[in-house]
Amino acid sequence: MSSPATQYLQRVADRRAREIVTPEGVPIRFTLAGPGDRAGAFMLDVLIQAAMIVVLVLVADLLIGSAGEDSWAASLFIVAAFVLRTFYFVFFETRWQGATPGKRIVGIRVIDGRGGQLEPGSILARNLVREVEVWLPLTLLVAGAQVWPGAPGWARLLAAAWVLVLLLMPMFNKDHLRVGDMIGGTMVVMQPKTVLAPDLADAATHAPQLPAWGGKPATAAPRFPFTTAHLDVYGIYELQVLEGVLRTEAVTVAHAEAVAAVAEKIHAKIDYDQLVPTHEQERFLRDFYTALRAHLEKKMLFGQRREDKYSKK
Repeated sequence: MSSPATQYLQRVADRRAREIVTPEGVPIRFTLAGPGDRAGAFMLDVLIQAAMIVVLVLVADLLIGSAGEDSWAASLFIVAAFVLRTFYFVFFETRWQGATPGKRIVGIRVIDGRGGQLEPGSILARNLVREVEVWLPLTLLVAGAQVWPGAPGWARLLAAAWVLVLLLMPMFNKDHLRVGDMIGGTMVVMQPKTVLAPDLADAATHAPQLPAWGGKPATAAPRFPFTTAHLDVYGIYELQVLEGVLRTEAVTVAHAEAVAAVAEKIHAKIDYDQLVPTHEQERFLRDFYTALRAHLEKKMLFGQRREDKYSKK
């Protein structure tokens, strides 16, 4: 029997589980990042930015003297700090598939809320909103005398309330979204492991037709051949998605529809020129899975790793 603590953690995990249907028509389950995960990652990123700003100040002192002596130097510092704290997130989330150094350490990432590619426009929108969400009111609260000389007391009180409400926003909606996520159409989830799955022979009773890791296919020779150009379209993440579809043992209408949708998407995406009859769509997917897995395994032996279809080839 599970302990009360284990049962509680399971209930929390169930509440944070979400399912998104990808453009390929495949439902993918994610675990939402909790407010604590997001806060921890944000604080780590702020500490990294603070260290970078300290370096910036030291360099500015060496090049143009103390920022306190020259108003233009102080203005330059403010602009540089704004650019750093804003585009730090944009740069890393664009380059690292929705992650920043802080997010990587905690194990979370940003994804598109509709299951598609995380677009630069969405990343820019969610991070520019942070300036209004946090930094402007926080600056007024901490350095109000410099930003707004003679500011009334109610202005600081309003700034404090603004920061408090928006920082706590993820705690008061079911998907833990902040305002930037709502505007950018994004979600923050726990980072899934993008490694090739263990040997599927361990689960032969569930997927007897799939090939063993590093071994020979369990079926006859492939009915559908694939070229390197076909296989270069997808990566490890898509392999795992396809594996999830093929592992399904139940013969149901929903499973048949999922197989058909995925087969049609892949057929069009890789520009496959051979006709695939409806009754052979699952065979097509299994042959593609076998070929793609062998292709990715071979590339990894040569130090070439492709996480997903959006990664550079």
